[in-house]
Formats: sequence, C-alpha cells, structure tokens
Amino acid sequence: MKSTETGHKAERAAKVYLEMRGYQILEQNWRRPAAEIDLIACKDNIIYFVEVKYRRTLDQGGGLEAITPSKLKHMQRAAYLWVAEEKWRGDFSLAVVELAGPTFAVTAFIDNAY
Repeated sequence: MKSTETGHKAERAAKVYLEMRGYQILEQNWRRPAAEIDLIACKDNIIYFVEVKYRRTLDQGGGLEAITPSKLKHMQRAAYLWVAEEKWRGDFSLAVVELAGPTFAVTAFIDNAY
C-alpha cells in the first residue's frame, strides 16, 4: 500500500473514531500554502484541529512521538489561519489521533495537545 493511500485510510479510521464519539467532521485534508490540517472537527461548540498519526508497527515508536514542539507550531499556525478565514470566535483546540497496526486501531487520542 502506498504511503498516500495508507494516510487516507488512517484519516478515514480517525474520522470514524471521532464521529462515534460525537464529533462532527467539518473538513478533511484542509490545505493552504505552508499549512495543512488532517481533520477539523466540532464537538460541544469547540473546534478541534486534528493531526492523524499512523504507525504500521510500534517498533520505531508511536505516532505521538512525532508531535514535536515544531510540529505543534505548524499545527497552531494552520489552526490560526483557519480561524481567521472562517472568522471563528469560539474556542478551539489542537488534537492528535494515533493509530497503529494492520487494522488502523486507535491507540491514543489527545484532545488538547498544547
């Protein structure tokens, strides 16, 4: 399976996971120059900017380990851009869904990744 195909499959699995927990998916693969958000979701009038991280195996560590301070800055910049474009005045948060294995099982969800 190609990495792009794997990424889309992981995003679909994360989307289903969030929807089953009451999140409404507003956008998927939102992109602007130098900004990208895997999923944008809403629950309880809070917008969640969700990074999806998949690992085929955990031999090299989990996906959460890839959320470095630099990655958080990129996520935050993208979130601020979306908020400005949409003129959103409510609360928002950065979130991460980690998936692993051949079944794309969710292994972790952090809804406040600051």
